[in-house]
Amino acid sequence: MSALAFKLLLISTFSAAFLWVSWNTGVASQDKRRINRPNYGEQVQKSDNGSSIDMAPDLDFPWLSIPPSVNLVWHLCYGTFQCARLEVPLNYSEPRGRQAAIALIRKPALFSEGSRFYKGPVLINPGGPGGSGVDVVLRLGNAISTILGPRFDIVGFDPRGISRSTPRSNFFGSDLERELFYTQIPGSTDHENVAYTWARAQLLGGLAARHDDGRLAHFNTANTATDMLMIANAHGRKKLQYWGFSYGSVLGATFAAMYPDNIERMVIDGVMDSEDYYATGWLTNLVDTEKSLDHFFESCAEAGPSRCAFHAPEPSDIKKNLTSLYERLRKEPLPVLTRSGIYGIVDYGVLRKYIFLSLYSPYNSFPFLAQGLKDLAAGDGGSLLSIFQPPPYKCSCNPHERDLIAVLDGQTTLACNDGDEVSSSLDDLKDYRQKLSNVSDWADAWWQIHASCIGWPKVEKRFRGPFVGNTSHPILVVGNTADPVTPLQSAKKMAEGFRGAVVLTQDSPGHCSVNAPSICTQRYIRQYFQDGTLPSPGTVCEPIVKNPFYKVPGRFDAEDQTLLQLGIEPQDEELWNAVLEMSDSGLRPSLSEFYLLRGV
Repeated sequence: MSALAFKLLLISTFSAAFLWVSWNTGVASQDKRRINRPNYGEQVQKSDNGSSIDMAPDLDFPWLSIPPSVNLVWHLCYGTFQCARLEVPLNYSEPRGRQAAIALIRKPALFSEGSRFYKGPVLINPGGPGGSGVDVVLRLGNAISTILGPRFDIVGFDPRGISRSTPRSNFFGSDLERELFYTQIPGSTDHENVAYTWARAQLLGGLAARHDDGRLAHFNTANTATDMLMIANAHGRKKLQYWGFSYGSVLGATFAAMYPDNIERMVIDGVMDSEDYYATGWLTNLVDTEKSLDHFFESCAEAGPSRCAFHAPEPSDIKKNLTSLYERLRKEPLPVLTRSGIYGIVDYGVLRKYIFLSLYSPYNSFPFLAQGLKDLAAGDGGSLLSIFQPPPYKCSCNPHERDLIAVLDGQTTLACNDGDEVSSSLDDLKDYRQKLSNVSDWADAWWQIHASCIGWPKVEKRFRGPFVGNTSHPILVVGNTADPVTPLQSAKKMAEGFRGAVVLTQDSPGHCSVNAPSICTQRYIRQYFQDGTLPSPGTVCEPIVKNPFYKVPGRFDAEDQTLLQLGIEPQDEELWNAVLEMSDSGLRPSLSEFYLLRGV
């Protein structure tokens, strides 16, 4: 993968443009389900506040042309996908009151709903909170379908308050206002940074309250769990099939605790400690972050200078060289202006953020990170900026062009509505930051999530656990041994609360199973969805290549026996290609980490 391709993968989730995959749907035309074709000629739609939106069809599908309905009515979209908007109560305590519309997309199963081979929808949540399931299915629906099998619909949805689901969580009068707010630069000292963040969080809470028309309190994980049940019911099913990543594990655990009798299949992958999440703690996420970085040092030393540009003979030497870079940038930040027009300042904080983000997807990012560190040691920060620097914000002549994309407002709303109230004391925030620093040296990349809830409007806390239940089918829990933000210990803890749940361990770095290419893991997930079989307790899967600096074998080749030597048979070719696609495209850092790149 080229550096440009990797950069596109890193930022594509948060871009106004869409990246999607296509597939052959030759049998889908036999489907008897109701499918409508929207009128792309009618480009002027109404926004949630009644204003007109010029929805140019080459920018996005005109979602607001789909009338929300309690019965799913699917429309052809994005080529061969199908889109719908499901009407649900904004407040489930007032079912006849104001309504919300949940945006859904699906890659249809190969078989129609009436077929005995059809196995129903599998809902996908990519995490966040605030991630768009529509975006993920657009990018990876084909690969997910290949992994699970053609008998399932692969369904992505934008959770209430997020992206294309309306009404959307929004704290600002325009997208430009939001951009300017999040690109303000805090003070240079640690005290100034904490104090600035404390003050800005209170301002953000005030903006959230000022722009609230009664919708804000109803954007929470418990309501989203009920929305998922409504989606299953709208498919004519009483039980849910679900694959959730990262924060999606909190959503899955919440559903399992609220509706234990309504689970047909559930995989939670890259598992958060839900109790810590609902406490607004964010104290358990970074337990294995340093272990993930150790993989970089160890893998680079093993790979040698031809594969790892930042190579040194021993892992400790590589770590020492990185520490030297930190110290140099603390004293003297590096201004960068490249011939291609990329510019910026690489200082200690920026480098730390780039390294932290690279830990999410080591098989993609480690080689590029190593090259960037080598160049930086030589006084050139251009390669690092060219990979990690977000593109500059560009104003549009259409003020509504970005009205239906995921924004940080949604993540803040979910995290703060769900979590316990955070103290408004500056001293308490300083104590929290120190407490997190005692857990991990990477507190500087994480503490702002907790801080963002200072000054948040008071809302009713609907769901507080406990996370226990005798589910109608046991849950499959998946965790990596060196996940930088969802440690394996959280997967084991959450599994203990649900009878019969089994932890499948993947012995790899990276966030969630899909960020390391393991055909073993995906075989178990496929088997679980297809026939309900769980792996034996204690099962551990390996990635097909242990070292992220080593080349991962590509597609089958009659003259190349590498895959056969690794135990992958020709009949596994489609599955292997899907595993590669998932690993290459992977899951992105959440919106909070993305905004860290802009100096937040």
